[in-house]
Amino acid sequence: MSSDEIYSRIKKNKRHMGPIGHIVLWIIFFIFVLFLMGCGMFTYYAATSPHISYSTLSSDNSTTIYDKDGRVISRLGMQNRDYVKSRDIPENLKNAIISVEDRHFYTDKGIDPIRIMEAAVSNIFGGGGLQGGSTLTQQLVKLSVFSTKSSDQTLKRKAQEAWLAIQVDRNYSKQQILEFYINKVYMGNNSYGMQTASDVMFNKPLSELDLSQTALLAGLPQAPVSYNPVTNPEYARDRRNQVLDAMVKNKAISKAQAESAKKEYIEKGINKKRAESNPTQANEKYADGYISQVIQELQQKGYKLDAGNKVYTNLDMDMQKHMYKLANDSDNGLGFPNNDFQIGATVVDPNNGKVVAMLGGRKQNTLFGLNRAVQTTRSSGSTIKPLMDYGPAVEYLNYPTYETVKDTPYTYPGTNIKVENFDNKFDGNMTMQKALVESRNVPALRTLSAVGIGRATDFLSGLGMTFKKPLTLQNGLGAYVSTEQEAAAFSAFSNGGTYYKPYTIDKVVTPTGDIENFSTKSNQAMSASTAFIMTQMLKGVINNSDGSATSARISGLNQAGKSGQTQYPSEWISKVPYNSDMDAWFTGYTKHYSMSVWTGYDQPFQEGHEITGRQYTIAQNYYKAVMSTASEGLPNTDWSKPSDVVKTYKDGHDQYYIAGHGENQNSKPSSSTSGTQNQQVNNNQSVTKNSQNQNNQQNNGNDSNNNHTNNGTNAPTEQTPNNSNNNPQNTTNNNPQNATNNNADSNNTSNTQTQPDNKPTTASDNTNSSH
Repeated sequence: MSSDEIYSRIKKNKRHMGPIGHIVLWIIFFIFVLFLMGCGMFTYYAATSPHISYSTLSSDNSTTIYDKDGRVISRLGMQNRDYVKSRDIPENLKNAIISVEDRHFYTDKGIDPIRIMEAAVSNIFGGGGLQGGSTLTQQLVKLSVFSTKSSDQTLKRKAQEAWLAIQVDRNYSKQQILEFYINKVYMGNNSYGMQTASDVMFNKPLSELDLSQTALLAGLPQAPVSYNPVTNPEYARDRRNQVLDAMVKNKAISKAQAESAKKEYIEKGINKKRAESNPTQANEKYADGYISQVIQELQQKGYKLDAGNKVYTNLDMDMQKHMYKLANDSDNGLGFPNNDFQIGATVVDPNNGKVVAMLGGRKQNTLFGLNRAVQTTRSSGSTIKPLMDYGPAVEYLNYPTYETVKDTPYTYPGTNIKVENFDNKFDGNMTMQKALVESRNVPALRTLSAVGIGRATDFLSGLGMTFKKPLTLQNGLGAYVSTEQEAAAFSAFSNGGTYYKPYTIDKVVTPTGDIENFSTKSNQAMSASTAFIMTQMLKGVINNSDGSATSARISGLNQAGKSGQTQYPSEWISKVPYNSDMDAWFTGYTKHYSMSVWTGYDQPFQEGHEITGRQYTIAQNYYKAVMSTASEGLPNTDWSKPSDVVKTYKDGHDQYYIAGHGENQNSKPSSSTSGTQNQQVNNNQSVTKNSQNQNNQQNNGNDSNNNHTNNGTNAPTEQTPNNSNNNPQNTTNNNPQNATNNNADSNNTSNTQTQPDNKPTTASDNTNSSH
């Protein structure tokens, strides 16, 4: 009967019916119309369903990660999967799975209409996503061809899933479908398939498991982490018992058998060491930190690791291997003092934000451990000066490179806390370029005070560095950022002022062939003239004989950069060797790459975990070794001067200024003559002795600056205060996600940008600071 006929009958019989009859007929009419619409929509969706084949159903669903050239660097799951044929699968396991997952498996036709209707009603009136109602065959289809992203659980996907389940049921026997499912499900511990899980957990095949162990495995796929018998034995026992009760209800076993199996100790026969292991591939050890970041970004984008996706990254595997070998080989010539000495490094393409290599550490004993390249628990030292002090001065105050800055006695406004330089001396008036090249602390703080904390914070924000707590004047000598952040921020100096948010993933291809390409957000962080002027000054840090990073010099290469060190807190100065620091950094760049390196110890307060002597230059030498190789075969391009930048010659050096703001122009007060800078600081950042003392109490003793001289190096070293609310001894957890802050903006970008807590670096009375 057509809808027109129904409508005609309603009109014809309308006068013979009461109000209730009219309502009932209209309800029937609308239900019929909705049914026709649903059939039409289902037909349309079914026609556009992806292809499903034996190969698709039987293959593994691991996530495959590729480098930029399409070479496999990791298969998460595939390397730990043993396929088992139906004839070798115990009947108890089949019965357990059917009992708990799909009691009508042997009689349904791939879908269960009653369960689907129940789930639909629940989803419509419960406001949740489209979930539930799936038969075991539908679950197999979802694992085989569809993304498991929650955002993809749409009406269209549910319709296609049901249609394909019907086709699978028609084309394959129930025993084959069970075989596919048992071999495809994710079982935790990077294991796929129940045969693999049996081998990993019990060190024996499925055929040798007892009833309790079989029920345990059958219940794992629903939540393999939560039901892990090693880490969550109580939840695992409850789930096992639930499976046993379902088997009794389904008459697969007797109640007596179930009760006997429930008495068995949940961890009986489990090889805990193997159950907690995580198999690796050859390439994974080289790209451990990079893969960790890829995994984190994938999960933040809504992708699951057991969805069979192909992930194409921006990784340069040749560079990655070189970085790994330099950090781990004993004959690298870099002078690592011991195996505890650590390193974190990130290389970014400054022209697009692609992270091309990342080293999370050296001498790692566990896969996917602490990724030191993205941790924000260690102060950057003087590498922050171009980003917070001098860059904003050029951008907002139009300072030329020869701007006169004062290197004279200085105390933090509102306190009696003195700031010193590395040599405990003051050189009087000097150019801004000289102050940056030699990394002198006092001129940097005077420059920051002239800029103002507000504008400096805005400048850093434009470079992807946002902080939970307000910045203070002391942060002009060090802030808590990561090597990934610094490599990306310095990239803006390299490319003419554009900040690209760093990201690792280029594209993801789903099992259905859908492709999602990724790029990144960008913004104009500074003018091209600011970027150029900063680059010219940062060249001197490496190339000038009195520069603070001459160890990073690569003969003939156009490059620029900045080094930094961080001193121990004041209460530790007397407990560590003279001239020792906690951290040493170097961040440098060319036209093609930007690289940031951190070196230090995970537990810097342990005896012998101090940076001394030539160890200060390990970060610079590591950068030099990586950048030298990376630059081979690339054009040695220099930076072009923007049209509004004027070149002049002063004090025996080439100097630069922005047209209209240099030479005889007096468009701004000179920092050498301004007597209001300390007042400016008080206006921007109120610092009182009481608040200083409160900070010292809250931070368990803030950092001071210590006299630090050149100790066995060819160039001055630098040292800036360090003050951390975090105990560095707590930074050695093995979860890379614990090493970063997850305030990431993942809007159309795959990068996980860490947002560090700001912990002001505060000096205390009668202390000295060195660069």
